[in-house]
Amino acid sequence: MLRWLTAGESHGPALVAILEGLPAHVAVTSGDIADGLARRRLGFGRGARMKFEADAVTILGGIRHGETQGGPIAIQVGNTEWPKWQTVMAPDPVPQDELEGQARNAALTRPRPGHADLVGMQKYDFDEARPILERASARETAARVALGRVAYAFLQQALGISVLSHVVELGTVKARSGLIPTASDLAAIDEDPLRCFDRAASAAMVAEVEAAQRDGDTLGGVVEVVVWGLPPGLGSHVHWDRRLDAQLAGALMGIQAIKGVAIGDGFELARSRGSAAHDEIVPGDHGIARASHRSGGTEGGMSTGEVLRARAAMKPISTVPRALRTVDVATGEAAVAHHQRSDVCAVPAAGVVAEAMVALVLANAALEKFGGDSVAETRRNCESYLKQVADRGLQVRPNP
Repeated sequence: MLRWLTAGESHGPALVAILEGLPAHVAVTSGDIADGLARRRLGFGRGARMKFEADAVTILGGIRHGETQGGPIAIQVGNTEWPKWQTVMAPDPVPQDELEGQARNAALTRPRPGHADLVGMQKYDFDEARPILERASARETAARVALGRVAYAFLQQALGISVLSHVVELGTVKARSGLIPTASDLAAIDEDPLRCFDRAASAAMVAEVEAAQRDGDTLGGVVEVVVWGLPPGLGSHVHWDRRLDAQLAGALMGIQAIKGVAIGDGFELARSRGSAAHDEIVPGDHGIARASHRSGGTEGGMSTGEVLRARAAMKPISTVPRALRTVDVATGEAAVAHHQRSDVCAVPAAGVVAEAMVALVLANAALEKFGGDSVAETRRNCESYLKQVADRGLQVRPNP
């Protein structure tokens, strides 16, 4: 139902993102998108680039006077550092003598372990890593965050859904289990230096980042995306690629540096007995409810109508200030890896990117279920479906 695509390089003139299939009359502005991109730059432990790389948002098509029109939406996120790179990253040929005078044009022949550098050079037949790292860079996620902000506006306006994220682990520090924030907590989470809902754990996480910074090292962690207001029945059990949890897992694994995804309690359930692993179904004054939230809001590949929780584990950033061992492919000799960025920890930002991917997947699933060429039509179709479910006595207890 929805299709999205991004283009552009880390140090190119801009990133471009296209979203096709969104209904008309979704209210969204370039300011909304810019606010989403500003959240992506949050977090203690980020490098200097987050301070000087402003995301210049330009809507190129699909939105008029603050509303979508039903056609493809095109968004440009300008790279404000482009003037420094316009010779090295020029799309048209540049005289060799001019390139040789550019320090930034030095061949990157010492690939970084943990990055796309070496295998990309092997696959795409390049002698250096610049053409690989420019596209593999997590800078590309700015384009996805831009599209995710539009998808989130649709979910809110058509279905009353809220999507937020928080950091639940960073390095060796874990937040207390069982803390599930709601939309009203998002401002406080964004104000926290590590976007952690557990303030005591956040203080320990800050200390962890400071220690890694002193040691010339980097940190990974785990983020959790929380979704309130989902109707039951998004996704399907009938095919593997229609399962909502499978779609969420694929979208989250597609984020740079993500090495594991869990829905609900995930791997903890594998260490539980069956009697303690499932969300028992109980009656309530306002509909059917669940006694717990272990499954993360999905069963059989479909949303249950309860709170949805998806976790993504991010490995430590692969460009380590204390450079890792590698081989200089130009000489075949042992070397240390190139250093391209200086973040110690980007886990808080990963949560914002994860929100965007979850919003895109859920917007697609909602349109598959309810259709609609306008926000009002999608809303009517959803309300009619929920009324039918309620008339059969199967309504889900309203979410907070």
